[in-house]
Amino acid sequence: MNKKEEGLKRSVGVLGLSANIINIIIGAGIFALPAVIAAKMGASSILSYMFCGILIALVMLCFAEAGSKVTNTGGPYTYIETAFGNYAGFLGGIFAIIGTLFADAAVSNALVNILASGYPIFENDWVRLSFLFIIFFGLAYINIIGLKQGIGLVKFNTLAKLIPLLLLILIGWKEVSFSNLYIDTMPSIKKLGETSLILFFAFQGAETGLVVGGEVINPKRTVPKAIFISILTVVGVYILIQTVSQGVLGSDLPSFKAAPLAETAKVVFGPFGYTLLFIGAVVSMFGFLSGSILNNPRVIYALSRDQVIPLKAFSKIHKSFKTPYIAIIVYAVIGFTLSATGSFEKLAIIASSAMLIIYLGVALSVIKLRKSQQFNEGEFKIPGGFIIPIFSIGIILYFLSNLSTDEMLATGILIVILTIIYGIFRKLTIKD
Repeated sequence: MNKKEEGLKRSVGVLGLSANIINIIIGAGIFALPAVIAAKMGASSILSYMFCGILIALVMLCFAEAGSKVTNTGGPYTYIETAFGNYAGFLGGIFAIIGTLFADAAVSNALVNILASGYPIFENDWVRLSFLFIIFFGLAYINIIGLKQGIGLVKFNTLAKLIPLLLLILIGWKEVSFSNLYIDTMPSIKKLGETSLILFFAFQGAETGLVVGGEVINPKRTVPKAIFISILTVVGVYILIQTVSQGVLGSDLPSFKAAPLAETAKVVFGPFGYTLLFIGAVVSMFGFLSGSILNNPRVIYALSRDQVIPLKAFSKIHKSFKTPYIAIIVYAVIGFTLSATGSFEKLAIIASSAMLIIYLGVALSVIKLRKSQQFNEGEFKIPGGFIIPIFSIGIILYFLSNLSTDEMLATGILIVILTIIYGIFRKLTIKD
């Protein structure tokens, strides 16, 4: 199904879309979380990676089917809106924007923190704010002047962040002690769920990489291929990274929460290794932000395009650059404001819970779209009937059940507030 795209150009192929998804997923989390996960589960921490990997694989199958059927710009918002209408689309779109904005703010804070650990000048408030301003509005400018420039930067960042990780995996095996990988006791289901909820932050982001659906060449084939390539790559890299870190550092791994991969690299490569992974972490976080500011403003654009929010300016396309320039500027302003006032831990929790709700909406939309729309030649269809969408829904609900009571209450209040805002927007739209 296609909606009218006002002036957007289809120029993203399989390689570009795969790099876009990988770049978004491999952000800040994997450079810090191995120590946190090891502290909770020890050698059995690898199980939480497998659990999250299974969830992401199942959910991404749902994204692949929905993305091959609904091929215009907007990603998960568009899938939900097409399946369930404007109200569900509005909630999905806002939750997508909230999740990605808070994730951007969390990663930008982590970026400043890691720079400050090596260069204390970044602890100065004015330096910190100036750096965040340059990051958000510099990336906004790059993505306004053209999608080609934005995707080019994403490809470079993806390669730059994968090289140090792959070197650590390949060369680090010689330092792995398999006794450090022995699992004494299996974790409880409750412990696995709690740990996986934290780890989930490192796996989210594929949905953001698919937002450029209206600018993808032959999306019915490109989207499923790119999803499979990117998810297999990410899950494989994550499991191997945790295995090498645990195998090299053993019971000492939880002691290095600030930079566990850099400490692992120090053992494998010597002092140079620490520097290599330090730079890799900085590049990875910057790459995450570059991909996010490429993709996420297009959700704002799509909400305005479909008149779900009555702000027509947000759907304007630049006459020369063919990009949604106002949506990009608005997104950068909000992202900078949040990053200047928040901290990594709190922002990461909000981002994760919002994204889980989006994943739930996409899994449900696959079931609805199958019932309401005819399957067309060339579209990807998940084998096994409704088994995978239903199983995905069950796992997502399990993840959400591990939220605290306060977090669940806050989510419910937010939905009520958004419902009231949607009602106001509808009245304004009808009057127009």
